[in-house]
Amino acid sequence: MPPIEDHPLRYALANELHARPFPSLEAPCRAAFLAIKQPQEAAGRDRAADRAHLIALLDRHGAPHPQPGATHWFGQIGRHQLKWESHTEFVTYTLFGQGLAATPFDAETFRLFPEDWLAAAPGVRVTSALIRVEVETDAAVIRRRLDDWFVPESLAVSSVVDGAAVIAGDFRIDPAGHMRFAVFVRPETGPRRIGRIVQRLCEIETYKTMSMLGLARAREISPRMGALDVELSEVVSGMCGDLARPEETLKRLLDLSAEIEDVMARSHFRFGATGAYEALVNQRVAVLREERFDGRQTFAEFMMRRFDPAMRTVKSTERRLENMARAAQRAGELLRTRVDVERSAQNQKLLESMDRRADLQLRLQKTVEGFSVVAISYYAMNLLAYLVYPLAETMGMSRGLITAALTPPVVLAVWLVIRRIRQSVE
Repeated sequence: MPPIEDHPLRYALANELHARPFPSLEAPCRAAFLAIKQPQEAAGRDRAADRAHLIALLDRHGAPHPQPGATHWFGQIGRHQLKWESHTEFVTYTLFGQGLAATPFDAETFRLFPEDWLAAAPGVRVTSALIRVEVETDAAVIRRRLDDWFVPESLAVSSVVDGAAVIAGDFRIDPAGHMRFAVFVRPETGPRRIGRIVQRLCEIETYKTMSMLGLARAREISPRMGALDVELSEVVSGMCGDLARPEETLKRLLDLSAEIEDVMARSHFRFGATGAYEALVNQRVAVLREERFDGRQTFAEFMMRRFDPAMRTVKSTERRLENMARAAQRAGELLRTRVDVERSAQNQKLLESMDRRADLQLRLQKTVEGFSVVAISYYAMNLLAYLVYPLAETMGMSRGLITAALTPPVVLAVWLVIRRIRQSVE
């Protein structure tokens, strides 16, 4: 019996679940993270350019190339490890190195990305971060380092993954242009767990930044939305009274609807992506299983205070835009109905006027027919009289008597002929 046939995508789909493994890191260590995105139409970018950019970096270190069409690569470049991932709108590079720099958050690791290679990137930097991982369990030591390294008012600190590590970051860009995150792990924390924690920090920073693009878009369209809202309100208010020119009002309303739809079409992807990235941020924070450290705010609290209001603004803008579109649509339907009703009333009046004219024409026609009977009878009577008058002397009758005798039958005959002609026409 031949074996059952596999679906053509069975292995590809199964392998996709394992295509992006977490790094395995030994503490102490450090990482440099970089996310690159095209400024416009990033989802439809040329992904071959991203792959070519990665290969250019790998060739400098003699590292093997990724498979054709790959969206993930992990390997050794020199004394460091590189993790590359291609996402819907951006690509990320993460360098991992053993040991710690003498100066905390020294950008030396990030300088492993050559300047000319960075300048040739097919996009712009969305975010970059330096991550320092060291073994430390003394709360007093951790507290001093946090005070030295971060801005207190925006610092987020928490004990994560059942107390395996303490993570910290202030989500501020340092003078070198990077975010800073610190990870203090227990001696017994395993390499895979450390790798997962570092990976989660990179994802939180990236998805948080990508989500904030929606806020920028909301602020960009907000002034125009305000103007459109005022214009729409004026049009709708004007519809409450008698419209002098409803066709012009309808055209203006259709123009407003078209512009609102255009704004929605240009913002739909960004707002949809913002919602997806927001969900990822909250999910990544949740899986860290945070516990409060030294009374400081946690990452979840930081997001609630600083990040969530921005996301609510985006959602509010999106709802406002949708409500405007629905209001314009309803107003357009009402105005079209009103115009149709007014046109129906005008048509009814026109039909009534036509009926009156037809009635007048019918009366005039009957009047003309009466005159026609008289006129035709007169001429017919004269013709018939010329034929009968020669016989008047023989019959001993006067012309007047003959004329009087012939008039009734002639008039009757003419009336009957005209009546039959009219009936045949009708």
